[in-house]
Amino acid sequence: MSTLTLVHVALSLIGIAAGLVVIYGFLTGLRLKGWNRLFLVTTILTSVTGYFYPIHKVTPGIVVGGISLVVLALAVVALQKGWTKTYIITCTIAEFFNVLVLIVQSFQKIPALHALAPTGTEPITTVCKVLALVLFVVLAWLAIRRKAFVLG
Repeated sequence: MSTLTLVHVALSLIGIAAGLVVIYGFLTGLRLKGWNRLFLVTTILTSVTGYFYPIHKVTPGIVVGGISLVVLALAVVALQKGWTKTYIITCTIAEFFNVLVLIVQSFQKIPALHALAPTGTEPITTVCKVLALVLFVVLAWLAIRRKAFVLG
């Protein structure tokens, strides 16, 4: 495994873990400043380092990385401006994208999962992606509805 891949994967996994802590903070009203910074920095760097790989054509990963960077830019602005709902929504979307890529990569790289979905287009992959989407939509909705987390 190349150094770039090790760094990219490590950033991604740290970003996913930090993102889960950030979402926990949204739900409980805890302003976890360090975790928020860690999530934003590692998730931005994950998307950026994805573009260091040779690009021969536009792939879903390139598209997701680009959209993620736009969403993260909005999250940074929301954090600076104190736009709580926008911050919750954009961070949750960015975390969903991280988990979405984790799901895809897991089915490609983990032998037991790859055996279940060798092409990555089998129904089990779609079910996992949809469940992740529903989970993050519900978490964002709960965080906003509970009004426990406030920026500023």
